[in-house]
Amino acid sequence: MKIAGLDIGTTGCKCTVFDEKGIELGKSYRDYPVKRRVGGHEIDALALLDGVYAVIGEMASAYPDIAGIGVTSFGETFVCVDEEGNPLAPAMLYTDPRGAEECKWLVDRLGEKHIAEVTGVTAHEMYGLPKILWIKKNKPEIFEKTKHILQMEDFVVYSLTGNAVIDYSLATRSMAFDINNLSWSEEILDVAGIDKSLFSRPVPTGTDAGEITEAIAAKTGLNKKTRIVAISQDQVAAAVGAGAFEGNVGVDGAGTVQCLTPIFNEIPDVDKMMPGKYVIVPYVVPGKYVTYAFSYTGGALIQWCTDNIAKKEKELAAFEGMSVNAYLEKKYAEGRVSDGLDPDGPSGMLVLPHFAGAATPYMDTGSKGAILGMTTATTPADIYRACMEGVCYEMYLNFINVTEAGAKPKKLHATGGGAKSAVWMQMKADVLGIPIVALKTVDAGTVGSAMLTGIALGVFIDLEDAASAMVEETITYMPRTEYHEKYMESFRKYEKLYNAVRELM
Repeated sequence: MKIAGLDIGTTGCKCTVFDEKGIELGKSYRDYPVKRRVGGHEIDALALLDGVYAVIGEMASAYPDIAGIGVTSFGETFVCVDEEGNPLAPAMLYTDPRGAEECKWLVDRLGEKHIAEVTGVTAHEMYGLPKILWIKKNKPEIFEKTKHILQMEDFVVYSLTGNAVIDYSLATRSMAFDINNLSWSEEILDVAGIDKSLFSRPVPTGTDAGEITEAIAAKTGLNKKTRIVAISQDQVAAAVGAGAFEGNVGVDGAGTVQCLTPIFNEIPDVDKMMPGKYVIVPYVVPGKYVTYAFSYTGGALIQWCTDNIAKKEKELAAFEGMSVNAYLEKKYAEGRVSDGLDPDGPSGMLVLPHFAGAATPYMDTGSKGAILGMTTATTPADIYRACMEGVCYEMYLNFINVTEAGAKPKKLHATGGGAKSAVWMQMKADVLGIPIVALKTVDAGTVGSAMLTGIALGVFIDLEDAASAMVEETITYMPRTEYHEKYMESFRKYEKLYNAVRELM
């Protein structure tokens, strides 16, 4: 028997298959286009669905005994569909600017703090409800035909099974879900004038949504008895895949987006979460919650640096048979040593990593990136190192905020491509002042989906049993007090950087 995790991303989807011992067997990936224009950011939900069918079909042909598939997806983005699940319009992405006026309208009637107390999110047009109101106002012909409003998780689950269910973590991204009662907020929806029957039935993370339809079995080649499991938003799945179930363990998601996911053992204080725009999300463990403290440019900033600043170094690295990342790290250390400087300490430069806007604690899409402290002697390796530091400082700023709000992580489990860099992991440990544990798996979200699918199907007894089979720690990077103190000298300057740059840009 095989289990699979289906990860629905903004630009592509991936299906990964595991055996009943948790060993990865194979994966398939397809991308799909995103349409960005002035005034709107959209994705073709049918193209996304075609990608889903393609990756499932490829895996089904290789592993015909797939017993269950867990579905996880990115959040906020939704699509209006008819009774048969056919999209009535393109899906509005979370980055779509439409809905700002409608969001303000809701805040004026409900109050920002009250919305946060009920839904766990600080009101913002990125969430689903303001955009739904925009459609109701500006596209009434579409809204009148709408029978279901689905985010990408429940859109895919509904397409595969005919059952409209959504897990609690993704329901939270609508700004219409009551995290205290784990149900749609009738109060908020009444004010908005939206019928709650349009939304999927909320269920706990990792709920069995049922068997696939006969049409899907014929289309994909899956066994007719294959079951679909509603997992969660991708960051929650990644936390599960990182083996983080208690408040003493958080997650360092070192991917394209840098995300710190701490776990709260009880619901955090809204007053302490709102200033930093931190969300409160029900977790897979009942009574526990997570939040997302993130930077839009984590690995993306490093990629920008290697693609645009270090083009020559990329060629030299290839000639030497090594990655450009390892090459730049080596060159930086060699340069520091030759100058009589410590290669492990701060670079002396400051980078504001807002190259795609600022996420928490600012949520300022207009913020710009900045590099300070360059001279004519500055090398691409120096800039590369400073970019890594900038991401670390941004995460430390968030780390301070979430710990003051009640999170108490004693260590972080690191996932994503960035976890492969020993230099970056040690830097994070030194800056944050807590151990960073690198995991063998890079794709924790898919692993988490498979773990919860295995539990739903009886392959694993519980989370701990699933983690023992699928979560493997590799290296633990311990914080070094002397370097933490050195980094804090630079961090005190970094804290002033956003306000200094924002006033000018």
